[in-house]
Amino acid sequence: MSIGANIQAVRKDMEGAAVRSGRSPEDVLLVAVTKLHSPEEINEAIDAGVTDIGENKVQEVLAKYDKVKPVRWHLIGHLQTNKVRQIVDKVVMIHSVDSLHLAEEINKRCASIGKNMDILVQVNVAEEDSKFGITSDETMSLISAIADTCPNVTVKGLMMIAPFFDDPEMTRPYFRMAKKLFDDCADMPARAGVDMKYLSMGMTNDFQIAVEEGSNLIRVGTAIFGNRNYRSEEK
Repeated sequence: MSIGANIQAVRKDMEGAAVRSGRSPEDVLLVAVTKLHSPEEINEAIDAGVTDIGENKVQEVLAKYDKVKPVRWHLIGHLQTNKVRQIVDKVVMIHSVDSLHLAEEINKRCASIGKNMDILVQVNVAEEDSKFGITSDETMSLISAIADTCPNVTVKGLMMIAPFFDDPEMTRPYFRMAKKLFDDCADMPARAGVDMKYLSMGMTNDFQIAVEEGSNLIRVGTAIFGNRNYRSEEK
């Protein structure tokens, strides 16, 4: 199928999952993950209605930015502090903040250009050694510390990556854990710099389960663009 047809299929599944969870399909944001895909493919997705795209690596944002039609860029992969200055003027949200040090660097670079950056705190609810992210127990204290020290940053929610299973149903307990944590964080006393709007969880293999369990932002790549050519990835 074409990229446009794939997007229609993803949206149909996403909308069905939203309805099953008792929510409106409009409440769920689709971020198309464009890692290792060409500007031409990305533009085809934009022409098909995609409004938000997610890149894993700073160098891919820089390489594609001027070749892609107007769209909202998200940085969804691990971000090193020494790369922050290269992308704060290009992305609308950074999904992978997992330390106060990184948040402070984002704040510093945004202050220098007069911008406020929306971020998500990455939580490793399964505590997998292979994944970035803080533990559930550390989440509220990190959000509070960011709010206290980073006036040019707004915490907009949480991001998590579930363990991979051949059977997506196996991810459900992890999504439920993340949703409870998100709700607990949303119940924190109101304060400047915190607006818990997004729970970013769910990818190609498991996004329907994630939406059923409360996700309102999904990050889907393969189901839209097909398999990636990892031989072309820069090391």
